Amino acid sequence: MKQGAWSPPATSACYGWQVSSDASELQASEAPWALRVFNQVWERTLALPLAFLEELGILLRLLGESLYWGVRPPFRLARFVEAMEFIGIGSIFIVGLTGFFVGMVFGLQLVDGFSKFGVENQTGAVIGLALTRELAPVFSALMVTSRAGSAIATELGSMRVTQQIDALLTMAVNPVQYLVVPRLVAGLLMLPVLTMLFNLVGMAGAWVVCVELMNLDPGVFVDKVRWYTDAADLSQGMIKAAAFGLTVSLIACRQGFYAGGGAAGIGRATNRAVVHASVAVLLVDYVITTILMKLRDAGHFG
Repeated sequence: MKQGAWSPPATSACYGWQVSSDASELQASEAPWALRVFNQVWERTLALPLAFLEELGILLRLLGESLYWGVRPPFRLARFVEAMEFIGIGSIFIVGLTGFFVGMVFGLQLVDGFSKFGVENQTGAVIGLALTRELAPVFSALMVTSRAGSAIATELGSMRVTQQIDALLTMAVNPVQYLVVPRLVAGLLMLPVLTMLFNLVGMAGAWVVCVELMNLDPGVFVDKVRWYTDAADLSQGMIKAAAFGLTVSLIACRQGFYAGGGAAGIGRATNRAVVHASVAVLLVDYVITTILMKLRDAGHFG
């Protein structure tokens, strides 16, 4: 090109149009900023539901693998007994202690509140319904989450970080079958047992407060429990307890089994296991309660 010859204005390659004035150049320079802001808002809006769906997919995949490997030999019964002992026997004290004080506090609050309306004789019925339907399975699951769930996540996370899980593969042992399946079965079976323990100890705590301390008639207290609390209420709590046990064990195994990042990663996995399992227990509780209430209204349950 000759010197002094006129040349056209620069073009914007990334947008595909020519910029022929200062105003157009200003609009072109502003477009990337607006686009970046829009992308950031859009990504942050979708981040939470996408993360939830991703986590749900990982959990369902791990559950599917556990179902597949759980029905295939070899069946290592010692692993199942060990997991049941850890989750069930090891949680007896904390579940029993929690149940006793929950029953005491709940009984104290009910007697104090019902006495204002002259219906304190209904305390036993309300305590029986609340313990069997809600308090016993939910509190038992939360206690198992804080004790056994965190320990499971830490143990499996340590095995992952120290490559012990990879060592199982080199020995032709499937790690899901060896590590995850026994814990899922133990959680599924032992949470209903712990829930029954919570019911008994919680009712004993309520008896101590209501009858021994608040001077309620023991015959009326027991009669109301027997009259209003039936097998359907107990079955509802057992169904919830089994679902909670599977949920807590699955989430704890998922966080530990796929942990990474050294000691800090194990700590994060343990923290996520406790938080996710606690929230999942409350979510599953609402879902199961809604389903059972609809079945009851339709005459298919209770």
